[in-house]
Amino acid sequence: MPRYAQLVMGPAGSGKSTYCSAMVQHCEALGRAVQVVNLDPAAEHFSYPVMADIRELIEVDDVMEDESLRFGPNGGLVFCMEYFANNFSWLEESLGHVEDDYILFDCPGQIELYTHLPVMKQLVEQLQQWEFRVCGVFLVDSQFMVESFKFISGVLAALSAMISLEIPQINIMTKMDLLSKKAKKEIEKYLDPDMYSMIEDSTNILKSKRFKKLTKSICGLIDDYGMVRFLPFDRSDEESVNIVLQHIDFTIQYGEDLEFKEPKECEEDRSALVDEYFQDRVDE
Repeated sequence: MPRYAQLVMGPAGSGKSTYCSAMVQHCEALGRAVQVVNLDPAAEHFSYPVMADIRELIEVDDVMEDESLRFGPNGGLVFCMEYFANNFSWLEESLGHVEDDYILFDCPGQIELYTHLPVMKQLVEQLQQWEFRVCGVFLVDSQFMVESFKFISGVLAALSAMISLEIPQINIMTKMDLLSKKAKKEIEKYLDPDMYSMIEDSTNILKSKRFKKLTKSICGLIDDYGMVRFLPFDRSDEESVNIVLQHIDFTIQYGEDLEFKEPKECEEDRSALVDEYFQDRVDE
């Protein structure tokens, strides 16, 4: 029997732990068993119970205080994750083996872990060997994404994780509950963006022809291949949480009784669910 995993990724402060907490509460309400594993050795606190905590294996503060290492916060975290990669037996023992496992892995926020360091890729390969179907869940703070330049940066960060890990990935704009009505209306266009119109918004600000050309190439690549799309996540709205969970379930085909869906059908479902979410906000 397969096991299921979400790798919850994203920049520091994007709401990864809050997402895990909201998803656990939502699944409990549905009668689904979901566990969380903390993989951030620098975490201070979180509002969900964990089945395993990497800080039991190694902690950033201990590494930084080691006189022989003399690492700063970032170097200490990378050291911790590399140590973790050499001790996957700890994770295997912590996870055990229960059929139909569904586990959220709350990952660190350092972007280098998803761009040029091999640690997270090694984790994915190990989980797949343990018969996990793995889905990447990349979070970006919606408050950061309301301008075209910032949006393009967020898209590239999500894209780098997709390319590095080579697993299905759902991209999410978090903290929708913190946006004003005006900002929510503005951000709707970024969920399923027309990158070519975004090129016009960006290039009007740029003075350098070289950077205009680069921006046009980046936007064209993303738009032509439909590489990155976002779902809204409002932790205070059960329907919003359910939309995200449904898409992840479709991606990893959670449950043996689920009928397989072609990507086109999933995309149609996605559009309908997102439209429904925003229509509910308008009605309110």
